Amino acid sequence: MNELTIYTDTYFMKQALNEAQKAFDMGEIPIGCVVVCNNVVIGKGHNLTELLHDVTAHAEMQAITAAANYLGAKYLNECTLYVTIEPCIMCAGAIYWSQLAKLVFGARDEKRGFMNEGKHLLHPKTEVLNGIMAVEASKLMRSFFKQLR
Repeated sequence: MNELTIYTDTYFMKQALNEAQKAFDMGEIPIGCVVVCNNVVIGKGHNLTELLHDVTAHAEMQAITAAANYLGAKYLNECTLYVTIEPCIMCAGAIYWSQLAKLVFGARDEKRGFMNEGKHLLHPKTEVLNGIMAVEASKLMRSFFKQLR
C-alpha cells in the first residue's frame, strides 16, 4: 500500500474525533478539530469553553491558532481543517480569515451551523466537504447531552 493512501479524509477525521473524545472526557461539548498541511497535523483543538470560561474557545479556534503558530503565518491557504461538527458562524469567520484551502466536517449542526446562512461565509477558494464520519460525531454528541439530562 502506498504510504499516501492512508492519508484520507477519514484518517484525519478520526484524529478530530479523538480530540472530541478529550472534550467529552472533560465535560466539554465534544467537538474536535485538526488542521493538516502536507499530510501533517499542525494544529489540534477541542472545545474548552467551560474550562476557560471563554465562549470563543471552540475547537476550531484552538486548532487554527495552533496551526498559525506552527507555520508562523496567519494564512492557512494550503491547509485542510477537519472538525467533527459543522462550524458555527464565529468559527466560519475564522476559517474565512485564515483562508483555509479546505474544510471537512462530520455532522451538520442544524441549529447553529454556518451553512444555515450559506457557504458564502467562507473564503471563495475554500472547498467544503461534509458527512465524513458524521454518524460517529453525532453519536458522541448525543451521548454527551444524554448524560446531562
